[in-house]
Amino acid sequence: MVFSSLTFLLIFLPLLYILYFVGRSPRWRNGVLLAMSLLFYGWGEPLWILAMLVSTFANFFCARALTRTEDERRRRAILAVGVVFSLSFLFYFKYSAFFANSMAKLLGLSWSTADKRLPIGISFYTFQILTYTVDVYRKKAPALESPLRLLLYISCFPQLIAGPIVQYADVADQLEERRILPDEFTAGLQRFIKGLAKKVLLANVCGAAIEQMTLAGNGEALSLLGAWLSMLLYSLQIYYDFSAYSDMAIGLGQTLGFRYKENFRFPFASLSITEFWRRWHISMGSFFRDYVYIPLGGNRRGTARTVLNMIVVWALTGLWHGAAWNFVLWGLYFCVLLIVERFLLRDLLTRLPKLLQWLWFYVMLSFSWPIFYYTDLSAMTQGFVALFGVGISGLSDPAALAVLRSYGIWALGAFVLSLPVVPYVSERLSEKLRDTLGLILTLLLFAASLLFLIGQSYNPFIYFRF
Repeated sequence: MVFSSLTFLLIFLPLLYILYFVGRSPRWRNGVLLAMSLLFYGWGEPLWILAMLVSTFANFFCARALTRTEDERRRRAILAVGVVFSLSFLFYFKYSAFFANSMAKLLGLSWSTADKRLPIGISFYTFQILTYTVDVYRKKAPALESPLRLLLYISCFPQLIAGPIVQYADVADQLEERRILPDEFTAGLQRFIKGLAKKVLLANVCGAAIEQMTLAGNGEALSLLGAWLSMLLYSLQIYYDFSAYSDMAIGLGQTLGFRYKENFRFPFASLSITEFWRRWHISMGSFFRDYVYIPLGGNRRGTARTVLNMIVVWALTGLWHGAAWNFVLWGLYFCVLLIVERFLLRDLLTRLPKLLQWLWFYVMLSFSWPIFYYTDLSAMTQGFVALFGVGISGLSDPAALAVLRSYGIWALGAFVLSLPVVPYVSERLSEKLRDTLGLILTLLLFAASLLFLIGQSYNPFIYFRF
């Protein structure tokens, strides 16, 4: 089930709220939320619930074992068991075929193995399971006494499938008791509708425009306009698609009493690649910083070790996004840029006018999208070099011109809205006018989203595949 479906909006969500608020005790509400979350996840693929259950319960017992010993060697062994157990599920479903086929190709063997069907959201909920066990090991949060309470944390449907990655220590207290005030419920619902509109009215339209373009890998050479336009549209699509899901997850969580941290803060307004990764997919960056980079030593062991730690983190970040070499290259591309900014260009960039800083950032970011978009390395290379005018069919092509005519003004508006323009205008309005306009706009966006959904086919969120 997806948030941007009529089944979810008109049946699942109203039923959830009725059952959730008919009782007032935390135990009742947790029980309703757990049952509905499992229904939400198992709606299309009920069998995959078993993988999540096994991984969750295994780490529950590991965490309980951690509380019963102070011997550091035993604690590390128990932690290793929990971490390896969860990662083994992720490796089997997501990476086993990839590594087996890569090894076979390296050895010149002709056989290959088919990709496994990937349980939706396995990357996200695996990371959350790991934060629980690690946080208990670090004594940042207590171990839960009930496995059902841990299962609620892992399976809570707002953030289950595509994040944000919620660290256990951040919501441990909220699992026990939550207060839901009317104003907070309303604000959460408005945040959800904002996300719904971003997905349906912006991300999906970007995707429809891209489908009309001539893309790499189809036997035709790209034009210069087509190469840049397709990647600029894709950058808007993936931003609005993923930030929409985060808005919807944070909003739904707020209506249920949870406070999730922000996952996007207008990343296209950044002035450097370093700043971009402080604004884009913040929860993923926080996870790799807290659970990989810092344990490896962070920046505390000299420049060479810092660079090595960054390479490891960004290779894993790329691999987390998908079992293909293009994702590894994508992660390492950003690693190189971050190293260059940190050790070579930091002083120079800060002395440039802000417009030039932004142009540096945005051009470097644009070069990353072909690497991310094309899983086929040949198509990726073709799409990447076309941005430099290499191997192109010309300056433009009929498909690109048609998309530019049909979607140009709309895409420009979508880009402007990706910058902090709305908050800037909102802050200059009176509170009463801001609230009134906000309510009217929310109702209009919800109505428009429903109308678009009626005419659209199934269109899942991009990050479901990760």
